[in-house]
Amino acid sequence: MAIIKKKTWPDYFELIKSGKKRIDLRVNNFDVKEGDILVLEEWNPETKEYTGRKIEKEIDYVLKFDLDSFNQKEEIKEKGLTIMQFKNK
Repeated sequence: MAIIKKKTWPDYFELIKSGKKRIDLRVNNFDVKEGDILVLEEWNPETKEYTGRKIEKEIDYVLKFDLDSFNQKEEIKEKGLTIMQFKNK
């Protein structure tokens, strides 16, 4: 199990804290596996400082892909990506 620290902006921090946001999309520039702990540290982009607030979340699923995994690189460049979260019932 690894502990991974990443900064997150205040709006996203609040959504994660409330439980509304249960996903995180990041550039694949670090190693992460199921069972790792993600420590999200609130970052204020205006002051360019950490606020001191942190949230720890255990990773239970990791999906890695590149922009052309589904042969849609040009369409993704043009239109972007949409990330959806399913409700657990």
